[in-house]
Amino acid sequence: MKKLINEKETYRILGACFEVYKEKGCGFLEAVYQECLEHEFDLQQLPAKSQVTLPLTYKGRKLKKTYEADFICFDRVLLEIKAVSKLTDEHRAQLQNYLHATGLGVGLLVNFGHYPKVEHERYVL
Repeated sequence: MKKLINEKETYRILGACFEVYKEKGCGFLEAVYQECLEHEFDLQQLPAKSQVTLPLTYKGRKLKKTYEADFICFDRVLLEIKAVSKLTDEHRAQLQNYLHATGLGVGLLVNFGHYPKVEHERYVL
């Protein structure tokens, strides 16, 4: 049986996301879920940094533009949240680009705008 990378960590992150969805449901803006997750991560003592500014490079040169991650959890899992009716390939490409940019190995794409439950996908670099 193949073991998932950062399995326990991603399980805890998704559990916190499910708790936020259970409490708030769908229909709010992404910023509301962002703030709720900050509180839930704190309540669950889950190590997470919110709105982390990360540098970008091109062919070894640092760019003026930066990327802002919704969350970096456990210093090794990227969490990108959405509040849309359905995840699209553009959202998936965004997460994959962010994983490449950060060098983090695992990313979660979580959509709070989906009904009747949280939509989530896991990506490994």
